[in-house]
Amino acid sequence: MMKKLSILITASLMLLGQSYGQTLLTQNQKEMENQEHYTFQLSDKVDRTEITFKNCYGIMVSGDLYTPKNKGNEKLPALVLSGPFGAVKEQSSGLYASELASRGFVTLAFDPSFTGESGGEVRGVASPDIFTEDFSAAVDYIGLLPSVDRNRIGLMAICGLSGMALTAATSDSRIKAVATASMYDMSRSISRSHQDSYTQEQRQKVVDYLSQQRWKDAENGNYAVGLHEVPFDEGGNMIKGTRILPETLPANPDPVLASFFDYYRTARGFHSRSINSTTAWTATTPMSFFSFPMHANIEMIGARAVMLIAGENAHSRYYSEDVYKMISGPKELVIIPGADHVDLYDKKDKIPFDRLETFFKDNLK
Repeated sequence: MMKKLSILITASLMLLGQSYGQTLLTQNQKEMENQEHYTFQLSDKVDRTEITFKNCYGIMVSGDLYTPKNKGNEKLPALVLSGPFGAVKEQSSGLYASELASRGFVTLAFDPSFTGESGGEVRGVASPDIFTEDFSAAVDYIGLLPSVDRNRIGLMAICGLSGMALTAATSDSRIKAVATASMYDMSRSISRSHQDSYTQEQRQKVVDYLSQQRWKDAENGNYAVGLHEVPFDEGGNMIKGTRILPETLPANPDPVLASFFDYYRTARGFHSRSINSTTAWTATTPMSFFSFPMHANIEMIGARAVMLIAGENAHSRYYSEDVYKMISGPKELVIIPGADHVDLYDKKDKIPFDRLETFFKDNLK
């Protein structure tokens, strides 16, 4: 049953704009496609400033700094935020940053390297190593601000960047607490598929496909885009495509496809710089995720606190539950009744901001 569900989820996500179905993009949304915009309302309690900083690979990372108004001279705790995987800072991470800044934190939401407004010559490539480094580079930046207490810095990450945030904490003890929402382990997801449903033969087929794609990219002198989670149909054939989400929603869509589409492809969350809204990652992106297992050293988080938030009905819930079992130090697993994976991107009536505020204030002392 789980293998069939995996096929339905991955295959549905890769439908490539077929003529049937009804698009949910409004005319207003189409007009916004080439405009810079935020998908949420900035809190009237905070100021937002565009900033940049370099990571240790020399890549310029772009972010938005959110500072509480009327903060006085007191040094404040700080939070670094990013995610989901394939999103930009004007989407979910910015919403979280705005809300948490209104509660007394200096917050920084950033675009991972190679995405959004951040640098990196090859656009749309994902690197578990470099994305993890981006969190530590953001800690470098925010910890040097005169308004921030550098001994009180935490991470808040959504969806696929949650795995990188936890991994950053295993090697950077300056990070004092980590919270995640709708956590995804991208190494596990990409190299083993949903619910670890790949067979060994399928894993080898994916590796062979990626290896041959490198020859094509080298011959062509550019990097083709493709599916970062490569699905197989019921006949065992690999499914390929050049968009993560379809142009239009098919009739009777899989519920997971519908929920992602409702966020990334409609006025609710669409952004022209978001990979999930418009295109796909480079086709060979999965190679590094086969080589780089997240959480390999998760015991190094030690006594620092971790909060894992997941929707009761989220297809990704098992990632949070499995990581919760792996953590030996202070930890909380928060299951949101009635919520799915995408609800925790932006539905403020379901995101437990009160609990997040308490968690970080208790653990960033």
